[in-house]
Amino acid sequence: MAENSETKNKLRRPKMPRPRGYENYKFPFTVEKPWGKEVWLELWQGQRGHGYCYKRIYIRKGTKTSLQFHKRKIETNYIIKGKAEVWLENDSGNIIKKKIGTGSSFTIIPPRKHRVIALTNVILQEVSTPDVDDIIRLQDDAGRGNGRIESEHSKIKHGIF
Repeated sequence: MAENSETKNKLRRPKMPRPRGYENYKFPFTVEKPWGKEVWLELWQGQRGHGYCYKRIYIRKGTKTSLQFHKRKIETNYIIKGKAEVWLENDSGNIIKKKIGTGSSFTIIPPRKHRVIALTNVILQEVSTPDVDDIIRLQDDAGRGNGRIESEHSKIKHGIF
């Protein structure tokens, strides 16, 4: 098949093994959240626990994510734009609240509690292990339960919006 300039400049996404429940998802896709949205750029589950999830997360000013923790998921977040108050549980079990902004990053290891409160509109990148449904919510303004929220994932939009 001859390539024209349009097809020549497009990169093909490789066939990636996905965690159970995500095998038929098309990437990238957008999931609306009570506090903003997540753009899932990639999710890969390899053998022996290898893999990663890569998201761009948008949090509206004045909103906050759940106070939550994970049993297995490890994540690193980098603030691309905005200011936030980040709550992170320390080694002693105390929640430390810190205001951070553009260019800052933080890593969350299990089972530390954490939350992000947007002081301005915030855009952050999250890279994590592929344990994406490993969420135990302790407090949530929308009253959501633990794990993946099926009503949010049933309305995904393919592409980046």
